[in-house]
Parts: sequence; structure tokens; C-alpha cells
Amino acid sequence: MEGQTKKAQDWGTQTCEAQINDSQSKQTSIFEMEETAPVLKQKPSLKKMDVPEKEEHEVVYSRPLWSNKFEYILAHLGYSMRAVNQWRFAHMWLHHGGWSFFIIYIFLTFLIGIPLLFLEMAVGQRMRQGSIGAWKIICPWVGGVGYTNFMVCLITAIYLNVVNAWTLSYLSQSFQFSVPWEHCPLLKNSSDFDPECARTTPSMYFWYRMTLKATDKIEDGGPPVFSSFLPLFVSWCIVGAFMINGLKSIGKVLCILVPTSYIIMICFVIRSVLLDGVKFGLQYLALVKISAMYNVKVWCHAGILVLLALGLGYGPIVSLASHIELSNNCLRDAFLVALVNLGLMMITTTFIFCVLGFWSTVITYNCNVKNAEILSRLVDLGKLPPEAQPPLFTEGNLVFTFTSWLNKLPQPIKSMVVSQINECNLEKQFMKVTEGPNFIFLAFIEAMSFTPGSVFWSILFFLMFLNTGLCVVMTFLQNIITSLQDSFSSFRKHEKLLTVVVFVLMFLCSFYFIRPQGLYQIRLLSDYWIVFPVIIVMFETIAVGWACGARRFLTDFATLWDRPIHPIFHWLWCYLCPVVLLFLSITTLILLFLKDVTYTAWDSSSVSLHFQTPDLSRELGPDLSTHFWPKDPIISFSAP
Repeated sequence: MEGQTKKAQDWGTQTCEAQINDSQSKQTSIFEMEETAPVLKQKPSLKKMDVPEKEEHEVVYSRPLWSNKFEYILAHLGYSMRAVNQWRFAHMWLHHGGWSFFIIYIFLTFLIGIPLLFLEMAVGQRMRQGSIGAWKIICPWVGGVGYTNFMVCLITAIYLNVVNAWTLSYLSQSFQFSVPWEHCPLLKNSSDFDPECARTTPSMYFWYRMTLKATDKIEDGGPPVFSSFLPLFVSWCIVGAFMINGLKSIGKVLCILVPTSYIIMICFVIRSVLLDGVKFGLQYLALVKISAMYNVKVWCHAGILVLLALGLGYGPIVSLASHIELSNNCLRDAFLVALVNLGLMMITTTFIFCVLGFWSTVITYNCNVKNAEILSRLVDLGKLPPEAQPPLFTEGNLVFTFTSWLNKLPQPIKSMVVSQINECNLEKQFMKVTEGPNFIFLAFIEAMSFTPGSVFWSILFFLMFLNTGLCVVMTFLQNIITSLQDSFSSFRKHEKLLTVVVFVLMFLCSFYFIRPQGLYQIRLLSDYWIVFPVIIVMFETIAVGWACGARRFLTDFATLWDRPIHPIFHWLWCYLCPVVLLFLSITTLILLFLKDVTYTAWDSSSVSLHFQTPDLSRELGPDLSTHFWPKDPIISFSAP
């Protein structure tokens, strides 16, 4: 110790001399003298200073960062790849004006989508906190926004991974040469088909009765479906294995899942344009309805879809951005993510319309073939005149031969024929599609079963759907874990243990959604609580624009980036975006209140042929019915 003290004294003398002789190094020398001064004044001692454990942990902890910018961008792209939003976009295109809707969507993307995405990225990047802590720092009175984000994120992650479990179940059964949803099952000890399946389609029967064990009403309870336990456990294990090492493992997994999903989607687009009936489907891609530009409802739906497609208001964007460097240009990232998401929407819409054209063509063809068989039998029995004998079908005229022949019949004979057959209309069949899981699990599976190599394409589809689902769930769970670690610093010591505990608890909570009525509850949550993210984003914008101060907030980033930020973002955050979000919130609440809360349910006793909802109808078979809930705002808007 004496030797060290002497060396410290010599070093102090040298620094003082350097300060006198070299005026240019004055500032550096002063800092060195300040560092050595305590050593000169302090007496030699062997006493060990104890640092409190909490203080030592806070000093040692440094926030983990993404390995590179590429992984960070892939995380945002994977988060915005929810399949249900891509189908909603195609549904809106089909029913709300086509290119008119697309123009409105692009306009709102640049007006509110990109500015609000930039806002959430900037908050997470600047505050270095998850969705709970960031808003507390921005403004204490909006701290409830973070907790609301957390609860919405938690519930959404639980039921989304249940959907992943169902997808995993389908994927595992797709490796059979004849997939089980192509044919009705036989009765036990009999050669007859199950009569319940014979009244509907095999794919619908397999989905509602074999996979979900669905009840007739949401009020009819029941224990969790035993056959869903293993897929659910495996899906949570897969997500847990991907996330156990934090950002390091998540980034590597996303580098595989996200590009793979895009590659499979491109393969599907190439395959779909080679299917029969694709021209009929693509003609709806050129649809333009000028009247949609003046429809307030279309603008409202487009605005909400912009927020949902970018994932605003749920919290993961803030958490993902909190693990990137402060100097990162999040404005450029917001433009990149929004434009890539928009391109994916267009690719997916093209693919969906091609498949719908093929699906409706084949369904109409099968319907015409069945009608031709009925007419031939009635002519043979003498119940119809010989003029009612239909023409022979060939592969070259799947639909139009029968329709043109029917239109050329004399009116009396045509009336007799029409009374004996089912209506087979190609355009009506194309338009009778619904939004959500019914298309993903039923219409697409049914369409793929008609194509050569159906097993291969089914495997690819479910693999792509599982990839996108896992990406979304991982980003939701990363937000949950990050928020817990930021709120309770002691959780940072045991990150892997925290991940395991969170996953076990969420796995147990998932049992609620694998009950026989679980699909109905998921559909209600997905359809009727979309107003929550809109309200959350509105409070976020007010907090940054007015409570924190948008001008000061943007100035901080301009200093970090060493370049000015256009003042239009100050105007958008403070004035335009809050007004637009308030309009969307009020309009959505009014539309939800005026609309009967409905859900599609399996009806095992019905023999009707049509299923109707307040907005549109579709021939889904005899075993679906619509249940109505009363117009109760508590039921409608407090589903969580």
C-alpha cells in the first residue's frame, strides 16, 4: 500500500507539471487530478466497503440490445404479420369499394399510421422502458395506458397461441396421404358415412366436431377438449424454447421465420395464378366504387384496419424499440415497416382472390354436376320432359355450359327445372365469404383439397400460418416479460426463471379457450374489442403531444440524429391524430352499440341450408346458426 501511495503521488506530480507545460491538455489533466486526489488524501487502509445488493444490481444492469438492425426490423415485420388482418384487408377490398378503399387506406396510412408508428417507436427508444414504464415516465396521469396495454397484450397472446395449437394440430395431420378433412368419417361397424357430416362439408365437420368439439351455444359449457392438450402444450414449448435466451435467441429465430413466411407466400401467389377460375377472382381486384369515397363507414373501417395492421395500441412496438440504440432513426424504420406491410397486404389480397376464384368455380361446377344428375334421374323417371335433359359436362366448360343451357330453355320448362334444382351462381358463391377463421380453416382448406398435390400445399399453408402466428406471439410475450422486468428490477436476475413461470401460467390460462365454446369467445374478443387499441393510441398521442410536449420530444431526436425533423409531425401529433382517433373511437362505439353482437355456432340439430349474419351471408352448410346477444353495452364492450 505504501508503494501504491508513492506511485500515486508521483503520478499526481507529473500531471501537475503537464498542466503547466501544455495548455492544450488542460481539461484532461484536471480530470486526472480529480481522479487521483482522493488517493493522495486517503490514508492506506485495507477496509472493504460493502455496497448494497440492490444498488450493485442497478449499477451492473445494462439493457440488452438487438444484435443488429436487421433483427430489429424483422421483429416489427413479424409482429405486423397477423393473418386475420390480412384477410380483413381483402374482405374490405371486396365489400367496401375495391381501389377506392385502397386509396383511402393508403391516405390514412400516411396520415395517421406512419406518424403513430413513429410515435410508439420513439417513446420506447427514448424512454428505454416497456409499455408500462414508458408511459409513466412520459406522464404519470396516463400510466394506466401501460397497464391497459399489458392486459390486452396478455389476453391476446393467450388466445393467439391457442390458434397456433389448432394450426399445429392441422399441420401434424396434413402429412397423411388422404387428409382427414377431405372425406366424411364412416360410422363405427358400418359402411355408411356419419349423417351429421353428410349434411355439411367434410372440412366443416372436421373443424367444428373433430377439432373443437363445439357446442351449440356459447352458454353451453364443458371441460377443455382433451385432444387439444398436446398441441397446446407443444405450441407453448416451441415459443418458450425460442424465447428462453431473450433477445439473442428471438432475433435468430425471427431471421428464419419471417423470411420463410414471405417465401412461402410468394410460392402460393405463383401457384394460385395457375388455378382454374383465377380470371374470375382477379376481376374483383380491379373493382372500383366511387361512392365508397363518400361513405363515412368505409373511412372508419379503413382507419381502424390501419391501426390493427400496424399493431398500434397493444404495447409490443414500445417494448421492441426500447432495445435499440438511442441514435437509431426510428422515423425511417416506421416508413419501412409500414410500406413493407402495405406490400404484403397487396400480395396476400391477390393470392386470396385467386384462391376464391378457384374455390367458387369448383363449388359451382360441383353444384351444376349434382343438378345435372338430379335432372337426368327425373327425366328417366318421367317426371320431367325430355327437353329437360342437361348437356354433358367436360373439363373445358366447368360452369357456363349448364348456365347457358338453362337460360335457353322455354320458360315453362325452365320453371319446372328451376323448382327441382339448387341455385348455382358463381358470383354469389364468390361473394358469400366471411371474415376470420372460417375462411382460413375452411374455405382455403377446401380449395386446396381440389388441387393436385393437395397434401403438399396444405403442409406449406399451415407451416406459413404457424410461422406468422409464432412471430406475433413472441413479440407479445416479449412485451409482457420486458414490462415485468422494468417494473420489478429483481426479475432481471432470473430472466429464464421468469420466462418459464410466465409461460406456465399462460399455458394454464389457455385451457379457458380450448373448451367447446372457446372459438366463440375468441371470435367475440377479436371482433368486438377492437375499440380498445384505438382509445389507447388516442391517449398515447395526447400524452406525447401535450403532456410531454411534441416539440421538445422531437428536438431531442433531432439532436441525436444531427438533422432536423419536419415540423409536420408536431402538427400531426398535437392536432390531427388526436381528432382522427377521437372520431374513430366514437364511430366504432356507435357502430358496435347499434350492431347485434353475434357469433357463428354449430347447430347439430338444424337441417337448414343457409347461414346469415347482419352484414352478409354464406352457404356454410346445414349445421351453422347465428345466435344473438342483447344490445347490452356491458356485454358488448367489456368482453375481456
